[in-house]
Amino acid sequence: MKAGCKRWGLCAAMVSAVACWVAPASAQNAAANFPERPVRLIDPYAPGGGSGLIARLLSDRLSPIWGKQIVVDNRPGAAGAIGTEMAVRAAPDGHTLVMGTSGSIAINPSIYPKLPYDPVRDLVAITQTSEQLSAVVLNPAVPANTVKELIALANAQPGKLNFSSAAHGSTGHLSGELFKQLAKVNMTHVPYKGSGPAALAVIAGEVQLMISNVLTVLPHINSGKMKAIAVTSRERSSALPNLPTVAEAGVPGYEAMGWNGVFAPIKTPRAIVEKLNADIVRVLNMPDVKERLATMGSTPVGGTPEQFGAYVKNEIARWGRVIRENNIRVE
Repeated sequence: MKAGCKRWGLCAAMVSAVACWVAPASAQNAAANFPERPVRLIDPYAPGGGSGLIARLLSDRLSPIWGKQIVVDNRPGAAGAIGTEMAVRAAPDGHTLVMGTSGSIAINPSIYPKLPYDPVRDLVAITQTSEQLSAVVLNPAVPANTVKELIALANAQPGKLNFSSAAHGSTGHLSGELFKQLAKVNMTHVPYKGSGPAALAVIAGEVQLMISNVLTVLPHINSGKMKAIAVTSRERSSALPNLPTVAEAGVPGYEAMGWNGVFAPIKTPRAIVEKLNADIVRVLNMPDVKERLATMGSTPVGGTPEQFGAYVKNEIARWGRVIRENNIRVE
């Protein structure tokens, strides 16, 4: 019996060793042959938004590299949750990816108590594609041309100034709440169904201001239908070089950047994650892609999966604090 046990133990050890050798080799082969069929890149928002434009940039550049089509699949709804959940439930083989944003990944976990996914537990970060510059924009009739003048106006009329956003719980909404908190002013949030209607509300004078990504408001700034008084980034931006940051203009510590990135289902093999990362970062470094992103008020980022994963965790914690401290709830 002892000899038999030893033989069975030796066999088990050999089988285990072979399995350990075959699994990495199999994963490497899968990465070498990836993709084996068209890749679906889910954009969890309606067509025309910032994440969709970046998704199509990636699709146009990655398709020739991979020799396979990348299909951008718009699945809007529930502040990005519907499309993101579809990616979470997809086969973890790299052939289904999802665009993640500061809203769907960093904000949703704290504002939706029954969110059907956990971005850290259910998704693997591939790379951050971009940061999106936002600006504080006002209806031209509002008698404020600087951040300090806006703060003074808000203090003179507590609760009378209204700011719009694309939706309750959106990045624009929370950027406004953070401004209220740090500037110690009282303004009223008015949510709309999308960034376009929210911008039109500012132009029409239904609300006085909004904090919005530059992609949405830059045409209106250039046409004079809106006036911009500051940008929300850490440093001044080449997209609007004459504007100060909110922090330097009178609200120290203020920063509110939207962002986009690519994610895959959590059990996607490491070798495929590394290939996805390398190829997407390669695209982000292409001069024409950098130029196109700059016209959208976006800056390419790139970086490793580990760097993006750590950034995501920090963003979830940061926006979670804003949500808790301002008692923001889903309406």
